[in-house]
Amino acid sequence: MEDIGKSLTKMLKERNLSDQYEKLIQDVLDDPDVQQFIEENRGKLSNEAIVKSYAKLYEFVNEKKKYQEKTGMMAPGYHPQLVMNYYFIDVTYVPTAELIAKQKEQAIKSRIHSMDMPKDVRTATFERFHLTDERAVAITAAYDFIADYLDDPKAFHQGLYLQGAFGVGKSFLLGAIAHELAEKGYPSTLMHFPSFAVEMKQAIGQNTTGEKLEAVKKAPILMLDDIGADSMSSWIRDDVLGVILQYRMQEQLPTFFSSNFDMKQLGEEHLRMTQRGEDEPLKAQRIMERVRYLSKEIKMIGENRRLS
Repeated sequence: MEDIGKSLTKMLKERNLSDQYEKLIQDVLDDPDVQQFIEENRGKLSNEAIVKSYAKLYEFVNEKKKYQEKTGMMAPGYHPQLVMNYYFIDVTYVPTAELIAKQKEQAIKSRIHSMDMPKDVRTATFERFHLTDERAVAITAAYDFIADYLDDPKAFHQGLYLQGAFGVGKSFLLGAIAHELAEKGYPSTLMHFPSFAVEMKQAIGQNTTGEKLEAVKKAPILMLDDIGADSMSSWIRDDVLGVILQYRMQEQLPTFFSSNFDMKQLGEEHLRMTQRGEDEPLKAQRIMERVRYLSKEIKMIGENRRLS
C-alpha cells in the first residue's frame, strides 16, 4: 500500500492541484477502508482509474462519517460500500442491520390484520407468553398447529377453541400464534367478535355489510376472539357468524376461537337464546357443528393476569 500511496501522491503534485484539494484527496486516500478496497482490487485499478474515481471515494468517506455520526446521511438507514463498476470505483448503499430488522418487523405487523384488539394482543409473542403447568396443553396445541400448517399450508388444519375464565391469556395466545405465523410469511385476521357484531349492525345503514363479511370470511387464517361475550341477535348468529363459519368449513380454512364458555355452554346457554328471548336449539346446533368441525377445544386454566 506504501508504493500505491507514493505514486498517487506524485500524480497529485504533477497535476498542480491546490493545497486544499490535495489535502482533501490525501485524507480520502488515507482512509483505511479506501486503502483496503484499492489493495483488494489493485489488479483491476490503474492509478489513472483511481484518480478518476476521486469523487466517488470522497462520497464514500464523507457518507461513512455521517453514518457513523448518525447525522445528515444521504440515505438514512443505509451505509455506503465501495464496489467496482467495470474498471472504476463506485459507491453503493446497503441496508443497515437496524433497517433490515425494522423492515422485517413492519412486514410482520402488516400480516396481522387486527380488528378492535388491544395492543398487548396485537404485539404478543411466544417469548412473552408466561408458561405454567396449566397452560402447557394450550401452548403445545398452538405449536402443533403452527408446525402442521407450515408443513402443508394448503391442507385443512383444525384451529383451536381456547376456553377459559377471564384473563387467563386466551387472546394473548391467539396473538402469539398470529405473530409466529406472520414471521413465517402467513397473514392472519385477529378480530374481537362482539365489536365486529356492532360494526356489522352499523354497516346495515351504509349498505356495506356484504363487503365487510366478504373480507372476514375469506381471511386465510381467522381468529374470532371473545365469542359469546355479548348476547347475539338471530341475524348476527345466522347471517353473520353462520355465513362466516359455513364458508370457512366449505373452503377448509383454519379458524380459531376464544371464549369464556366451553363448546357445550356456548351452544346450549348462549347461541340458542336470541336477544328477544327466543329459544332456537336447532339453529344453535347448526352453528356448533361448524365450530366443532373447524376447531379443537382446549381448556385454559390459571389466574387472572390482567389483575396481577
